[in-house]
Amino acid sequence: MRSGINLLAGVLVAAVVVLGATIFTVDQRQYAIVFQLGEVRNVIDEPGLYFKWPLIQNVRYFDKRILTLDSAEPERFITSEKKNVLVDSFTKWRIVDPKLYYISVAGDESRAKTRLSQTVNAGLREEFGKRTVHDVVSGERDKIMEQMREKADLDARKIGVQIVDVRVKRVELPVDVSESVYRRMDAERKRVANELRSQGSAEAEKIRADADKQREVIVAEAYREAQKTKGDGDAKAAAIYAGAFQSSPEFYAFYRSLEAYRGSFKGKSDVIVVEPNSEFFKYMKSIGRGGDKAAK
Repeated sequence: MRSGINLLAGVLVAAVVVLGATIFTVDQRQYAIVFQLGEVRNVIDEPGLYFKWPLIQNVRYFDKRILTLDSAEPERFITSEKKNVLVDSFTKWRIVDPKLYYISVAGDESRAKTRLSQTVNAGLREEFGKRTVHDVVSGERDKIMEQMREKADLDARKIGVQIVDVRVKRVELPVDVSESVYRRMDAERKRVANELRSQGSAEAEKIRADADKQREVIVAEAYREAQKTKGDGDAKAAAIYAGAFQSSPEFYAFYRSLEAYRGSFKGKSDVIVVEPNSEFFKYMKSIGRGGDKAAK
């Protein structure tokens, strides 16, 4: 009885082992290639549960997802101007023909990356050699990446791979070239700044000269108007004086004498020396005689 149970258990274990060696699953993110005695027997690209002959068949899996090929260090390329530039790029790729991929690179991802890296670098070197630094930095950057993707994809199809995208992350000048470029840019900016300063100084001098000219014109016109007004005033005063003289010559003479006295003796210390019989004291003498007569 016990021997029968042991036999049955052994049979079940053997069946499980055989069944485990026969059944395999394929994930939706994978391709599967079934080999029979080292030769490709079948390619499976749909997920699910599958069977294979144990011992004589084996299965290898390959990634169906989009993979990234990123350069560890920037590559040095030469532009049409014979200037060196450092280019940092990456490539997106995926396996589309697992059988061809296995035959071409033995299913080795590192070998596939080496092949793709050489293809992309050669294409970028060719494209950069046709363009200037300005073109590769900003002018035709998108065009370069699109043309590079198309060329690299043609070569990648030969090993069962599709190039999804090629992107240039960064384009830089080498350190020695960057320093010379920066120095030239600095000199150019200084030249422009000095030119703008000189233009500003010239404009400032022009504005100041125009302002001085306008000031002189305004002052001259104001002086002319003042002199004209003064002349008119003097003329009117002379006319008034003349009218006063004609109406009462004696009073006019008396008034003018008082104005002369007031102008001559403004302060207590003012002294004037004239002859006693001078006409300047005419009215003072008359006043004195009139006062004496009144006193008498």
